[in-house]
Amino acid sequence: MLRKLHIKNFAIIDDLTIDFDGGFNVLTGETGSGKSIIIEALGVVLGGRSNKEMIKTGSDSAYVEALFYVDSDIKSKLDDFGIEYDELLIISREIYANQPSVARVNNKIVTNIVLNNITSNLIDIFGQHEHQSLLDVKNHIYILDSFLLDESLILLHEINELFDEYLSIKERKKEIEIDSSQRERELDLIKYQIDEIDSPNLTIEDENIEQEYKKLNNLEEILRSGNKALDYLKGDFLEQNALDMIDKSLAQLKELVKLDYVFEEYYEELLNYRFEINEISSKIDNYLNSMYYDEEKLSFLRQRLDTINSLKKKYGNSIDEILAFRKNLEKKYELLLNLEHEQNMLDEKLSILEQIIRDKSNELSKHRKNIAKELEDNIKKQLMFLNMENVNFVVDFRNKGSISRNGIDDVEFLISTNLGEKLKPLSKIISGGEMSRIMLALKAIFADRDNISSLIFDEIDTGISGRTAQLVGEKIKEISKTHQVIAISHLPQIVALADSHFSIYKSSEDNTTITRVSKLSFEERIRELARMLGGATITDTTLRHAQEMLEMTNKEH
Repeated sequence: MLRKLHIKNFAIIDDLTIDFDGGFNVLTGETGSGKSIIIEALGVVLGGRSNKEMIKTGSDSAYVEALFYVDSDIKSKLDDFGIEYDELLIISREIYANQPSVARVNNKIVTNIVLNNITSNLIDIFGQHEHQSLLDVKNHIYILDSFLLDESLILLHEINELFDEYLSIKERKKEIEIDSSQRERELDLIKYQIDEIDSPNLTIEDENIEQEYKKLNNLEEILRSGNKALDYLKGDFLEQNALDMIDKSLAQLKELVKLDYVFEEYYEELLNYRFEINEISSKIDNYLNSMYYDEEKLSFLRQRLDTINSLKKKYGNSIDEILAFRKNLEKKYELLLNLEHEQNMLDEKLSILEQIIRDKSNELSKHRKNIAKELEDNIKKQLMFLNMENVNFVVDFRNKGSISRNGIDDVEFLISTNLGEKLKPLSKIISGGEMSRIMLALKAIFADRDNISSLIFDEIDTGISGRTAQLVGEKIKEISKTHQVIAISHLPQIVALADSHFSIYKSSEDNTTITRVSKLSFEERIRELARMLGGATITDTTLRHAQEMLEMTNKEH
């Protein structure tokens, strides 16, 4: 139940707080006083769309906060999202001019998706846009399905999942659907590419081809530089080489050892280096002696390197990538070879799946027709109570032929409001007042089945007056016995039935128009009703009439 609503710097509202009660709450006021703005602000804090135009002129941000008493269903959702709570739920939304709005639940920042999930069963707001929703035939099946019971809902969910699978298979079938000539061309191309990769019998060792080619192609330079390095180490044709110089140094150190034993360590270390240099020299000598120029091998390496580089340009930057590309080609080749077989398998799956969906859809259709019959009877009872005595309401079913996520049913609401008239679509026959009563009838029926504790009616009295207005008020009053109801109304017959009455009015302060709210006492309610009955001029007669209306409703309810 909505306990309190606080609105700040929203449209023409400066700073306004409303403490709602249980039962039937009504908001009244002159046209343009801000009644619908209050409902709009409530919609925003519940997760509706917001924009900077909602911010009051001269302010940087707007703020809306709603306080609720919570039930077990809401507590379960709060647990799911890790939000702490006691017996109260505080939801706030701050709208900024130059940055995204911020939503909080019990002071924890949440995304709009989380906010909508938490608030989905808190309040049901009925506004003028729902008239258009009811006139749109596409919405009729969703309205009907909202009355389905658990078993039927499970069936509808199964159809949803099966249809998603059906669409997925159709998409796969579309991906592989190519004509036979295109298929043959692709097979030829893939076969050519596989043969081109297979022809040189590539191996991982081929990564070393370039280095081997570089060595053989530069053999003369390698031998010249290698022998020169060898000469520097131990060459016989140089006056001094590395080993000769080290031998002379060793002789000197050996003499020094006789004078200072510390030089013995240096002598031994240098001697070890002398052996290592000699060994390195031998290795270089042996390696250089093993090398020889092989023109035939050089030609082979050049050709193979050209082949590998050509393959790298087409299929990958390394042997590994080329071989991986080849593996994928093989898979694609096998797929194309077996394409006809896969297409047949997919067609078979689609056929089986379509039959399953049709069977379940036929079963769902039976459930819907049972619910539709109950809905027709209930709607007619509700509308007869609401002064549409000769009404006939029918849920018309047509088999759409094809399967869909919603089954095989096309549903349309048909109505006849007078004796002898044929049933017609709502959009062809409904007046504003009739539409309001049909929506109220649907809400009254739905209110007995859902877990939403608060209902809001924004000008449900559109297009009605007199006795009909009295009956609409009584129906709202009846709903308010089990649900909190908040209604905006211009009709005294409805307003008089409210348990709590709030007057919305505008005042001017510092050249600024501001919306105010006041909870009315019994005496103040009399004057407000008198204003609604008599207009600008309030007479003793209208005051007496207003008092009689309030006293009578208090006795009857």
